[in-house]
Amino acid sequence: MEAFSESFPYKRVVVTGGAGFLGRFIVERLHTFSDVEVFVPRSADYNLVEAADIKRLFADTRPEMVIHLAAVVGGIGANQKNPGKFFYENLMMGVQLIEQARLHEVKKFVATGTVCAYPKFTPTPFREEDLWNGYPEETNAPYGLAKR
Repeated sequence: MEAFSESFPYKRVVVTGGAGFLGRFIVERLHTFSDVEVFVPRSADYNLVEAADIKRLFADTRPEMVIHLAAVVGGIGANQKNPGKFFYENLMMGVQLIEQARLHEVKKFVATGTVCAYPKFTPTPFREEDLWNGYPEETNAPYGLAKR
């Protein structure tokens, strides 16, 4: 892919979940800017549930921008068998990343949501103002609530 002529305002970008479904496309797009360093943390190297690992990630990469796409996912069956795990790990991942970004004076933090956060009976098309109008679908509510 050819580099774009316009510049990107951030030179060091961390993309959590950068190897996932959405993350791969975002990382590919960021690589079109020749002066942007993109870092995709791997779970084998950084446990994003743990503040110490996130501190180390930020010390290692000194990001100006964080795009948070990572999540603990596993489908309906896994959600039903492990609701506490899905809630805790997704919530803590988001909260710890936001807090460490604040402490490390990251200029821009982007966190993605999920359709699973919306109430079970949300009319389509989904609208942002409907997000808090009820409880998510029960089979994936822990994940959805954590991503809210």
